[in-house]
Amino acid sequence: MNIKDILLVEDDKSIVRILELELNHENYTFDTAMDGKRALEYFQNNQYNLVILDIMLPEISGMEVCRQIRKTSNIPIIMLTARHEISDKVTGLDLGADDYVTKPFEMEELLARIRAGIRKGLSRSDESKLLVLGDLSINLLNREVLKQGTRIDLTKTEFELLKYLLFNKGLVLTRDQILNQVWGFDFYGDTNVLDVYIRYLRNKIDYPFKSNSIQTVRGVGYTMKESSI
Repeated sequence: MNIKDILLVEDDKSIVRILELELNHENYTFDTAMDGKRALEYFQNNQYNLVILDIMLPEISGMEVCRQIRKTSNIPIIMLTARHEISDKVTGLDLGADDYVTKPFEMEELLARIRAGIRKGLSRSDESKLLVLGDLSINLLNREVLKQGTRIDLTKTEFELLKYLLFNKGLVLTRDQILNQVWGFDFYGDTNVLDVYIRYLRNKIDYPFKSNSIQTVRGVGYTMKESSI
């Protein structure tokens, strides 16, 4: 796995050229992706200290790229956009972006934000790779789930759902919040799929161990708490 300073994600060739020249001049090491799919491939196969991420991208949107990155990493993300709508900024920040720069931007300002972002990333303690609730634990590195020392096999969707619930343990999450984070903003399927997967998880991590860590909040959604049984 290569370790570099920055992952630059931008599809405007003229902006890419300018940014690459500036980043080279500042002696940063970086990779450039010109669509969202390629960006996620780079991120999965390399290690970076900062992501510069355009919102309007081919293949996969910048918003979705941000959401996917935030599932596993707290790396600083600076979002770029030509849009001025407040809603875009709010959505990006809610998804976990650390900073927001609107095009056209002053290069010195962007470079200052890059320096600040990298400092922030390096000063953060490493994100915990282990999520724990009582006798239940998730290892984010090897995706191992343990309950009372017993390994639990989960599908990809079951794992992502459990991770999101456990990461927000003690909080009441609405159905829309869970569907958006686990299934994505473009999910238009039957919302009952959430209830189905909640049942799958309970059958694996609660019922066999006589626990009730996944709790229903009627009319709202679900929360995850240490079992009271």
